[in-house]
Amino acid sequence: MTLEELKEFLAEEFPQSTVVLEEAGNRRSRVRQSIEQRHLRPGGTVSGPTLTAVADVALYAAILAEIGRIALAVTTNLTMNFMRRPPAGRDLIGKCRLLKLGRRLAVGEVYIYSDGIDEPVAHAVGTYSIPRRSDSMTP
Repeated sequence: MTLEELKEFLAEEFPQSTVVLEEAGNRRSRVRQSIEQRHLRPGGTVSGPTLTAVADVALYAAILAEIGRIALAVTTNLTMNFMRRPPAGRDLIGKCRLLKLGRRLAVGEVYIYSDGIDEPVAHAVGTYSIPRRSDSMTP
């Protein structure tokens, strides 16, 4: 899928998501999450669910950029390592790289950064199950 096709697909299928796709292709993706008050936990720290959403969307986009519109590709495992406190006033940037892309499983990693800071705030490794094309919802 092209970047524009992926953006349209995500907007149609996940209108609730506030994660924005910036790049996808060549087994990689880059996403951005603007941080608002609703993304913070007590104490002003970006919440774990917000960081997890960044990782999950980045993985999904990198996979679909390679395999096409297979909506029922689903997360089967996601491990998050929270490495440092992300500052509340900066966007989160998720950079994904696929490690394995098979017929039935895809594995990737995502480093999450606070915009403008070189050290990652989190690292995720995730696995997606890819359905057979006959089982998927493709147009």
